[in-house]
Amino acid sequence: MNEMAATKVKLKVWSDYVCPFCMLAEGPLHEATHDLDVEIEWMPFELRPHPAPTLRPEDEYLPAIWASSVYPMARRMNVDITLPTVSPQPYTRLAFEGYQYAAEHGKGAEYTPRVLRAFFRENRDIGRLDVLTDIASELGLDETGFTEALTAGTYTETHRAALRTAEAYRISVVPTIIVDERHRLEGVPSVSRIRKAVLDVQAEQAVARGAACGTDGC
Repeated sequence: MNEMAATKVKLKVWSDYVCPFCMLAEGPLHEATHDLDVEIEWMPFELRPHPAPTLRPEDEYLPAIWASSVYPMARRMNVDITLPTVSPQPYTRLAFEGYQYAAEHGKGAEYTPRVLRAFFRENRDIGRLDVLTDIASELGLDETGFTEALTAGTYTETHRAALRTAEAYRISVVPTIIVDERHRLEGVPSVSRIRKAVLDVQAEQAVARGAACGTDGC
């Protein structure tokens, strides 16, 4: 019976492109799920939406956080990541609208990690339309279509709706990973923690299928 077929485990991952911990979480997320039947949906969360001022790397706060938390974690995880010198840090609304375009054209899964690498490894200003267009082109997206959509605000309301979803889920920190609406992981979780959450859901699905089979006589 089709009803008995296993379903993908859905993971919603809230992130912001200027959050180094979001980049650090990408590796464990994919390592934990690469051989499992999952569907990963990247979700936007703006840490500092306009007109709130964004952070400046020359001020005390960012270097202190990176020295005490980001760099030690990155060394343990063997992740190449550097505090960008872009100042002030970019707003991420436009990059998230670019994500909506990429997702609609089948490149959402590739877009988010690429934007994170552009900022944290290549020191590129991801608040600039030309930088985002270069990334889109690299991913095989149509440059003209991408540029026109972001210039016209085609995905502005879609992005706002996604931010309202973050409010509905009471997202306050990134990264936040919600596994099949049942498990909530905040911060940078270990590979084992992510994998256990997914496997727990798969086990629950199997029990539910077994119960349904018993009831239906299949």
